[in-house]
Amino acid sequence: MKKISTALVPIIAVDRSSQRPLHRQIYDAFRAAILRGELRGAQQVPSTRLLARELNVSRIPVIGAYEELLAEGYFESRTGAGTFVSRSLPEKLTVCEPGSPRTQPARAAARRVSKRGLSIPLLDDSPWRLGRGAFSVGHLAFDHFPLQIWSKLLSRHARDLRTSSLQYGSTAGRKDLREALAVYLRSARAVRCEPEQIMIVSGSQQALQIAAMALLDPGDRVWMEDPGYWLAQKVFTLAGCRIVPVPVDDEGLNVAAGIKLARKAQVAFVTPSHQFPLGASMSLSRRLQLLDWAQGTGAWIIEDDYDSEYRYASRPIASLQGLDPDARVIYVGTFSKVLFPSIRAGYMVVPRDLVDRFLAIRQTMDVSPSDLNQSVLAEFIEAGHFARHIRRMRVLYGERRAALGASILEVFDGEMETIGDRSGMHLCVALRKGLRDREIAMRAATQHLWLWPLSPAYLGGTPRQGFMLGFGGVSVQDMPRAVRLFRDILHAR
Repeated sequence: MKKISTALVPIIAVDRSSQRPLHRQIYDAFRAAILRGELRGAQQVPSTRLLARELNVSRIPVIGAYEELLAEGYFESRTGAGTFVSRSLPEKLTVCEPGSPRTQPARAAARRVSKRGLSIPLLDDSPWRLGRGAFSVGHLAFDHFPLQIWSKLLSRHARDLRTSSLQYGSTAGRKDLREALAVYLRSARAVRCEPEQIMIVSGSQQALQIAAMALLDPGDRVWMEDPGYWLAQKVFTLAGCRIVPVPVDDEGLNVAAGIKLARKAQVAFVTPSHQFPLGASMSLSRRLQLLDWAQGTGAWIIEDDYDSEYRYASRPIASLQGLDPDARVIYVGTFSKVLFPSIRAGYMVVPRDLVDRFLAIRQTMDVSPSDLNQSVLAEFIEAGHFARHIRRMRVLYGERRAALGASILEVFDGEMETIGDRSGMHLCVALRKGLRDREIAMRAATQHLWLWPLSPAYLGGTPRQGFMLGFGGVSVQDMPRAVRLFRDILHAR
């Protein structure tokens, strides 16, 4: 089989009516593309034969242009490999900075962005959000994931790929995955659902965005737990909603306080099984009170059940959705915490009368989810690998949680208060007065300890100073050393 060139053919326009020779037009086009940064050092360019065919000219002008570019140092030739843009060209020569003379528009114009775009803070690249290691929230025990099983399933599904899998799929997601999820959610989470109510999404963030677009108008009020999940706050802010911070305590969201603050709010966003970040489980009386409020006012409840599988002192708590007699709860779940984040898969369970509206909104976003990962995930669940993995990880994370609690007790001699250690994959610690969590977190990051500050999770009032300590990615053996480093950083002046 004839070898096909992998070089990309740049956009070159030749004008046969021009007085400029063809070889000079080709030379000028390449030189300009290199100076604009469109062609970069070490990037392969087409062979003279290929380019001549693409431009529908003879090879002679192409060879002439290449020889001149080689002579001036814009190109370099590698025996047996081809012709490339020279690697020795200075970067400042080939990459135009925004606002430089070569990129500045001829006439300055206001660079307008939407009020919606300005309403949320810029991307948070704080070091603890990017860190991978001790105490990073969301860092899992990846070395305990059944990678061989997943890889085997992935390889087999990729080999058996059908042409139909290359087409757009169902907007709701693959039917076999939705059927497998319905069985799991009914049995493990007491969710009332059928496959037709389930929508596969790219993660909980997309689920929240779809729900916000379907249920809320600009100016509508949304109850949010305070402290609470900041990425959810960004979704509702982007939708133009008014956030109503509602305090939480040991029983979860304080419904009475929410009613006093904004009885006629349109939506309540809650994490009832494991409140984020403080870790409380919403009591039954609060759950019933919340459902009664929603039914009485016509409001909706969005239940984010992000890591409810991991409860250590007792069986996982049933979902709020399963208690709902009036179909007022939109249930959101994700595979990021129980499998791995890069799978970018989650799901939502939608009341029957809202399904068509939710699907219409989702279709405007990305039409349908990717087929391959869905088919692998469906078999992973149906074959029992998913349930076995959760059981194993519940034991492992339980051991790591206990090791973290014991290390904090020993190293800090009982002076450090821990909060919300009965479930989930992180616990919280409170700092004594006078300490600032963000400052300490910045110092800790320089020593590769990823302390997530607690204060940014507060929406109103005086934020509590403390940290969320993720234990999912720290082995039992390494836990004491990590806690001692935490103590040393905390006591450093």
